[in-house]
Amino acid sequence: MIDKKYVLPPVDFGSALVRDAFAIERLRGDLGTGTTPVETLVELHALFRVVMSVISARIEGNHTTVYDALSQLGPVDAGEESPTDSLHEIMNILDGIDFIDSIDAAQPITHVLIRELHRIAVSDLSREGDRTPGEYRSNEVSISDSAHAPPSHVYVHAEMSALLDFANREMPTHEQMIHVAIAHHRFVWIHPFTNGNGRVSRLFTYAMLRRNGFDSIPGYRAVNPTAVFGNDRDGYYAALEAADDLSGTGTLAWCEFFVHGLRQDLERLVRMQDFDFVTRELLSPAIDALRASGGLTLEEASALQIAAVTGVVKAADLAPALPGTPSQRSVAIRGLLGRGLLTADERGPRFYRTALSRGPLAPFIVRRLDALGYLPRMLEHDGE
Repeated sequence: MIDKKYVLPPVDFGSALVRDAFAIERLRGDLGTGTTPVETLVELHALFRVVMSVISARIEGNHTTVYDALSQLGPVDAGEESPTDSLHEIMNILDGIDFIDSIDAAQPITHVLIRELHRIAVSDLSREGDRTPGEYRSNEVSISDSAHAPPSHVYVHAEMSALLDFANREMPTHEQMIHVAIAHHRFVWIHPFTNGNGRVSRLFTYAMLRRNGFDSIPGYRAVNPTAVFGNDRDGYYAALEAADDLSGTGTLAWCEFFVHGLRQDLERLVRMQDFDFVTRELLSPAIDALRASGGLTLEEASALQIAAVTGVVKAADLAPALPGTPSQRSVAIRGLLGRGLLTADERGPRFYRTALSRGPLAPFIVRRLDALGYLPRMLEHDGE
């Protein structure tokens, strides 16, 4: 017998939901066709990973700003203080994203994967930890500010088995986003863990998007549903609650919220394919702002502008900005590398790129993303 929770409700072909679903397919077809170099997209993806991890934690009440996260994330040196619980929560979410990205996207989503994502998400946390990391709950739970009563712990494994069967189902392309939306809600509805369900549900949904084709285009792993939820936290919870009765009407309302938000996020992402837009509206203004703050000399700013516009440079390419002998230029480049303003490219030790995801420039890029409307409302004006 088919569980009615996993039957796609009838959808009016002329509805906004269908229009958004087809728009997503059109946008997906546009991915990978632009002029922005893959290396730049990969760097921006690394920056978006941090932003999405902050959003996922913020939804749960974590108040760490994206700027604090960018300045503090990284390995802890011997003798340094351990990261705060709030920062550690964000680091765990990043680890969860990395774990998903390390797996073949075609691999089925299993109980083992879900429990491992939970173990990663709650590892070594106090406020947002769990007494049994990586284990389904063995107790009854309630959800704060929600009328929904999750299933008894006795049924959790069976409920998750049904959900995973649904999540791994092959779906027609035009139904894939509705499929992902329903799976996300049903995960939250089951509430399989004592704590950490929200964070794991968003990682689970990211894994489902990868299975549905968003892992095959280099540089576009930034397609992450967390942006949808962070853009309207109250709307997110209200839409989830509307589907808690498992009715077709409530499920469609939730799907409309999710699919429309994903379409908006994809439209912004596709805009990043236009390298002229990226350099003119994002990278160059960020470099100018860093220089205006006193973080760069005129020569250093010029060098970063050349690297940003060129994508990958060698020392000779920076000669117009860094005049002098090759030896003097090498010293200047080593200084830019040491300060995290340039980064070595994969092509070899003498190829360089402007560092976008970490270092002094990253917060200024985030501010430009905010000014351009790329940050979910949850993070708007985070640096004020």
